Order: sequence, then C-alpha cells, then structure tokens
Amino acid sequence: MADYRTERDSLGEVQVPADALYGAQTQRAVENFPISGITFPRAFICALGLVKGAAAVVNRELGLLDGDKARAIDQAAGEVAEGKWDAHFPIDIFQTGSGTSTNMNANEVIANRATQILGGEPGAKLVHPNDHVNMGQSSNDVIPTAIYVSAYMEAHETLLPGLRHLHAALEQRAAELDHVVTTGRTHLMDAMPVRMSQEIGGWAAQVRQGIERVEATLPRLAKLALGGTAVGTGINAHPDFARRVIARLAEQTGLPFVAADDYFAALSALDALTELSGQLKTTASALMKIANDLRWLNSGPIAGLGEIALPALQPGSSIMPGKVNPVICEAMMMVCAQVIGNDVTVTIGNERGNFQLNVMMPVMAHNTLQSLALLGNAARVMADKAVAGFAVNEARIAGLVGRNPILVTALNPVIGYDMAAKIAKRAYAEGRLLKDVALEMTDLSAEELDRLLDPRKMTEGGIAE
Repeated sequence: MADYRTERDSLGEVQVPADALYGAQTQRAVENFPISGITFPRAFICALGLVKGAAAVVNRELGLLDGDKARAIDQAAGEVAEGKWDAHFPIDIFQTGSGTSTNMNANEVIANRATQILGGEPGAKLVHPNDHVNMGQSSNDVIPTAIYVSAYMEAHETLLPGLRHLHAALEQRAAELDHVVTTGRTHLMDAMPVRMSQEIGGWAAQVRQGIERVEATLPRLAKLALGGTAVGTGINAHPDFARRVIARLAEQTGLPFVAADDYFAALSALDALTELSGQLKTTASALMKIANDLRWLNSGPIAGLGEIALPALQPGSSIMPGKVNPVICEAMMMVCAQVIGNDVTVTIGNERGNFQLNVMMPVMAHNTLQSLALLGNAARVMADKAVAGFAVNEARIAGLVGRNPILVTALNPVIGYDMAAKIAKRAYAEGRLLKDVALEMTDLSAEELDRLLDPRKMTEGGIAE
C-alpha cells in the first residue's frame, strides 16, 4: 500500500494513489464511473480553474477567507487553468448529472496543491476542498458557470476565428474567379449559367451567416449561474460574492460575463448552451453542403464533373495507383455529422432539468465543447487545404456551358416558351449547338443570337432584349 494514501470523506476512508492531487470523492467517482474514458476537455478545466481562483480572491476581499489560504488557492487554481494538473482530472463525462464529482475533483486538486504551497502534504487539508476552495459555491452553480465560460471562450478563440478564416478564403477565391462562367445546376441537372464568383459567394454567405448566428447567441451565453448556489436562492454565498467573482472573470478573460437574470432558470436549464448548439448544427449543415459541392465539382477527373481539382494531399487508394481523393471535404463532412449528432444529445439533455437542477450537464458540456472545437478547426483546415488551392478547369467549364441547351431559356421573352423548348430538345437530340438550331428554327440573326445567348450576360439577371 506504499503507493497509496488514505483519505476520508463523509462516507469513510478511501485509498487514493499517493501521487494524486485529488482526494476521496474523486477516487470514488473514478471507481463508480468506468464508462467511456472520456474526460472533461481542456477548455472546461481551464474555466473551472478560473472560477475557483476568482472565488478565492473575492472571498479574501470580503474578509471571509484567510489571506494565505486565498493566495495559495488562487495560485493552485491558476495552475489548473493553465493545464498543469490536467492528469489529475480523471473522472468520466458520464457521471453524476450535476457534475458534482468534477466540481469536487477541482476542489480537491486545488486544496491539495494549495496545501503543498503552504508547506503541507496532499491529504493534510491545510486548505479544505469544501470549506475553503468551494466557499460561497455549489456544484449546481459552478458547473453551469464553467460550461458557459468555457463555451464562450472556445467560440471566441477557436470557432469564430476558424469560420472567419474560411469566409475570407472563400471571398478571395470568389473575387479571383469572377471571370469564369459555369453551368448552374438544380436537381443535379443542368440549369442556367452562373459565375463561379456567385457560386463561391453563396458559400461565403452561408459561412458569414453562421458567424452571425453564433455571435447573436453569445450575449445570452455570457450570463452566468454563479451565485445561485444549491437551488437558486444563493444560500451560503455573500450577497456581493457572485457579482464580484463574475466581474473578475470578465476582467481576466476580456469577455463580457455578467450574472444570470434568473438563477432558478440558470440552474435548471442550459437554454443558451442549447441555443448555441443549435446554431452549431445549422452551421454544420451549411459546411456539409459546401464540402459536398466541392467534392462533386472535383469528381473525376475523367468520368466526373472535373470542373475543379482540389489539392492532391495524399495517395487515395491502397490498390489503385495515381488515385487522389477529396479527403479534406470528407473530413469536414464527418465533422458536420458529428456536430449534428451532438446537438441531439444537447437538446435531450436540456430537457432533463427537473425542478431546480439540470442533471445532464456533463454530457451537454462535452458535446458542445467538442462541436465548437471540431467546427473551428475543420473550417481552418478546409480553408487552407481545399479552398485556397483548388485549380479550375476553365476549358472544360466553357465547353460545357457552350453545349448547354438550357441556355435557350434566355430566348423565352423573344420567341416564347414552346418554341424555345422545341429548339432545346432538337439541339440536345442532334448534339448540336443551340445557336445553330435556333438559326434554322427562328428568324433571329446570328448577331442577335450571340447577344441573347451570351452566358455572361445571363448571370446578370434581367430580361433579354
């Protein structure tokens, strides 16, 4: 048993690894929940450390916590926020629905590390996990607070920069390719011409709208549950505690955190997180569409559309030499599928707010934080490794546009729909250019047809004259 030490909680003695900074309640949770091996992500542990450090400083300022203990807790919590002790947060995501086990994990790690800073050994409880580190708090307000803080930070630091980077890449390619007129497609069938700048600009608009949707949600995500303590009444918390802790969090992060409008709502439901997850799902569906369009345009190179060539990043087959696949698009599509699935879990989780407490917070946190990181990282990868570098087969595109019988649509105002349909069908059946058939079947001159059937002009809208 030399590799273990004995710690105690309200249920009795527990054997804890000798080198662990956590204590009895964490060890019980490790033993109780050997389920997935998935633990809280770095962003959440960082947020939890920030909350605990700010709480210690404020409790000292309010005269509730000894100065030396407060300073040791603040230092230890800062180390947790920086990631120094991530290995000491081993509890599975699938645990108590309030996240109490993880809140106590943080309390124990910070208490034992603070005890070390004060000259003691882990387990000596020179700093107590409940009485000192958790002062003025409950798992029921700390966990939703850490979820919102970490989600806001992840959106601010990973998701939105990634989406903005992708948006900028799309805008740049749209500007570069404005001269290219390509075949529009509806129902996967040939339709009227569009400029490649218009097609790519549509993708850029979808990404921009995703950015706007997330940004619109952030003010509600900034409203924190801290101060509600156990059931929303604020029992055992100083009246000024939450306001001052949240102000410190806002100052430390540079983000506009404020206290929740209603603590009873904030503890029992994570509505803003669910809203954010829904916006991520919408953004994922847009990115799925963009990735799939790129994949289709790249298809071939002989038997597919072959209008663009995505960068060749790796061999595409273990058996077919020379094959190259659209791997970045496929990675993005899998990311989007994961995010869409994550949102289902978050939505179900938010429904499980029974009376004064939601009891599915850990999995809601995990899924939302994963979605934020996946979308932000995948958007940056797609921008750099697919959008920025694809080549355009302008000769093939121009040839397809010129042979497209649907161009006859521009003649509708001049010769009528029925005659235009006859011309299109004949041109298609005989494999001839639309202009040549129209010359035979109408009294329009070659010059008039060149003007009316100009593909570039068709991309500018209006009625042929």
